[in-house]
Amino acid sequence: MRIGMVGLGRMGANMVRRLQQGGHECVAYDHTAANVKAVAVSGVRGATTPAELVKALTPPRVVWIMVPAAVVDSVIGEFAPLLTRAMC
Repeated sequence: MRIGMVGLGRMGANMVRRLQQGGHECVAYDHTAANVKAVAVSGVRGATTPAELVKALTPPRVVWIMVPAAVVDSVIGEFAPLLTRAMC
């Protein structure tokens, strides 16, 4: 499974590393480039923009948002135009 992780603070960075160690392919994005570089060292593919993260994922895309509650709406606003609704 390929997963996109948005938010690479303490919790997001640790989660993406654990997913990677568990055999999942991860593409990671954070607004702070240094956070992306820190997880890329462990084999995680980094993305510099939301569009790059979405492009790196094949449908059906899974994007996990791990950001502070205060910015959830703005992050969803960034990604919503880049993603299509899943048809279940």
